Amino acid sequence: MTEATGTEPVRVLVVDDQELFRRGLIMLLGGDDDIEVVGEAADGVTATELAVKTAPDVILLDVRMPRRTGVEACRAIKESVPSAKIIMLTVSDEEADLYESVKNGASGYLLKDSSIEEVAQAVRVVNEGQSLISPSMAVKLIDEFKQMSKPEREQGPALRLTDRELEVLRLVAKGLNNREVAKELFISENTVKNHVRNILEKLQLHSRMEAVMYAMREKLLDLP
Repeated sequence: MTEATGTEPVRVLVVDDQELFRRGLIMLLGGDDDIEVVGEAADGVTATELAVKTAPDVILLDVRMPRRTGVEACRAIKESVPSAKIIMLTVSDEEADLYESVKNGASGYLLKDSSIEEVAQAVRVVNEGQSLISPSMAVKLIDEFKQMSKPEREQGPALRLTDRELEVLRLVAKGLNNREVAKELFISENTVKNHVRNILEKLQLHSRMEAVMYAMREKLLDLP
């Protein structure tokens, strides 16, 4: 079940400077009844302008582009159209902009060699308000935090999380979606959504992916 509710398709903006890849992606995504491509762009500046004009639900955004990089475009789009969910597209899981993309509001990070089924599913998952990142890149994200020095703070916002919120955060960090978290904790999916929203507000973060990264850095999670 997608957030498209069966009547309203997920509105997608496709941004990539490689025309063949971009057109191919548009053609393939167009074959899904629950996805509608509302625009395309070949550079970061045009992408930002189109995002403002079309207000898409999800944006597939290439990391490497002329005029304005994917990370810069991501930042500009989230400032102008905060409701838009952004999935970064990259050719390599060695991409150095992973952390910067997430920090600037990206909800997902997808390799360009992913199948069209994986891309379409990523669009649906991110549209539902969840985050998506490949396991290999998640490891690199954790490693990035290990290299960062922990900022000095006395009573950080994470200390205000309830026990239940910490339980939700731990399960989200393990890759469970809202439905799976609800089943694990014997609570409703709406309750999980409320917990996630409260967690983001308390931590002053913009996405559940950022919340998980924050929790990893603060050593709130018992992860290997």
